[in-house]
Amino acid sequence: MCVFVPRCATDLCGALCRSLDLILRLLNEKQILGVCIQMLSVQPDTKPKGCAGCNRKIKDRYLLKALDKYWHEDCLKCACCDCRLGEVGSTLYTKANLILCRRDYLRLFGVTGNCAACSKLIPAFEMVMRAKDNVYHLDCFACQLCNQRFCVGDKFFLKNNMILCQTDYEEGLMKEGYAPQVR
Repeated sequence: MCVFVPRCATDLCGALCRSLDLILRLLNEKQILGVCIQMLSVQPDTKPKGCAGCNRKIKDRYLLKALDKYWHEDCLKCACCDCRLGEVGSTLYTKANLILCRRDYLRLFGVTGNCAACSKLIPAFEMVMRAKDNVYHLDCFACQLCNQRFCVGDKFFLKNNMILCQTDYEEGLMKEGYAPQVR
């Protein structure tokens, strides 16, 4: 099994990146995807709650609730990039007691593949185009003869796993008499 492990900024994440054995073990552990982050206003007449991040009382006007725990807005951060998860969106990802943003979760644990046109690695978080079983970078999804890029709704043709525009398909049809699959 091949695992793409990027270089990360923090010591915690960097330690994971340096230990392939640990990463492989983590891949088999329980994971929670898409945990909801709730922003709540603190009621003045309630007892202050303790922050799961710093263990201090939350005296701010707002607090975050995630993973059945309460957090200061500054304390609920991605273990890799330190982004404030309450600002990034309303979900977080966790695995092996790491709290991660979506991008870092996919970088560390997402499935990657290779582009059918350029054969280069496609990161798990990158947008792609698909044609049958082939996956392409957005920039690589073009006619492989004339390099014409396709727009939404354009017809393209697939011949021997080559993407062709309608013009090149029709020229090839006239010359060789082939009939690729229309997509």
